[in-house]
Amino acid sequence: MLIACNARFLIRDKLEGIGWFTYEALKRMVTQHPEHNFAFFFDRPFDPSFLFAPNVKGYVLPPPARHPWLWKLWFDLSVPYMLRKLKADVFLSTDGFASLHTRCRQVVVMHDLAFEHFQDHVPPGVLRYYRHNTPRFAAKASRLATVSSFTKNDLVNRYAVSPDKIDVVFNGSSDRFRMLSDAEKAEVRLRFSGGKPYFLYAGAMHPRKNTTRLFRAFADFKKKTGSALKLVIAGRRAWSTDEAMKTWENMPFKEEVIFLGHLNRDELTLVMGAAYALVYPSLFEGFGIPIVEAMHCGVPVITSNVSSMPEVAGDAALLVNPYEEKEISAAMVQLAEDAALYKKLAAAGLKQQEQFSWASTGDRLWECIERAMRQ
Repeated sequence: MLIACNARFLIRDKLEGIGWFTYEALKRMVTQHPEHNFAFFFDRPFDPSFLFAPNVKGYVLPPPARHPWLWKLWFDLSVPYMLRKLKADVFLSTDGFASLHTRCRQVVVMHDLAFEHFQDHVPPGVLRYYRHNTPRFAAKASRLATVSSFTKNDLVNRYAVSPDKIDVVFNGSSDRFRMLSDAEKAEVRLRFSGGKPYFLYAGAMHPRKNTTRLFRAFADFKKKTGSALKLVIAGRRAWSTDEAMKTWENMPFKEEVIFLGHLNRDELTLVMGAAYALVYPSLFEGFGIPIVEAMHCGVPVITSNVSSMPEVAGDAALLVNPYEEKEISAAMVQLAEDAALYKKLAAAGLKQQEQFSWASTGDRLWECIERAMRQ
């Protein structure tokens, strides 16, 4: 069997949410199934390290697809042409997009429908493309995979997709994330936070990630406690960050906020492992990988009580209303002052994260492909 895979999010040193899902899932599938061949479709020159095994060949399909018009050309012209040429049995697309002009079976991974819930957080041209095409992608696909039951239900309710067509394939957490010794934590903190303990936010900055309210909550926490804890932001500034940065510029204790920018995987695992706690008050997530990564490190978590986050966090995190800065601040105070609660959440997180592994992700996605082939 020849499985063609959308690999356009495999970009060296720039892997983020969908990119890591693609990397971890495909790497496991191709190595565990040497009896099958895989064709990875890139939209630009690629790093050979992404061809994970001898049964993988890489192809660069023009044009570089980073704009709605170019998405259209790539998925509806270049991809169908190559699927026909290679006589592929199935096309796996891990970024929520499908080709509307092929008869080849397709398995599409849909991570979330955030654009439906927060339309003002998406550029107008991109929003039009998403809203017009995503229901068509869902209908065209032979099978769909989602990274949470929340997203599965969202697809069923919004687009009337049959639940029998959807498999839940959870994200995982890399084994690189681990508990650090006290000596290791001290070394990492000396390098990244001036030796001080810190709350961590991990992820790109944009309006849906709610960093504006996080900054205000942190300032309130500092005012109430006088704690030495800092706030570390580990992630790039994605889009529409003016409001968040203006809030930071004008907030008290602004010097206690540290911006690290985008970190490579090794740096992020260290910064996560040395954190006092993760604060992840996102307004909406299809999954929320940093939640599981923090739990893998034995780091307590504060996260939102909306969308998929309660599903992922279970009883192992403090859940807050992300629209209420005082709730976020109060949770930070709780973790800073209640040692028993801190230890309880750290232990519960280690237990909760056992449900999520990239090995399981690869297995479940492969099962989804097999179901599509049997249809």
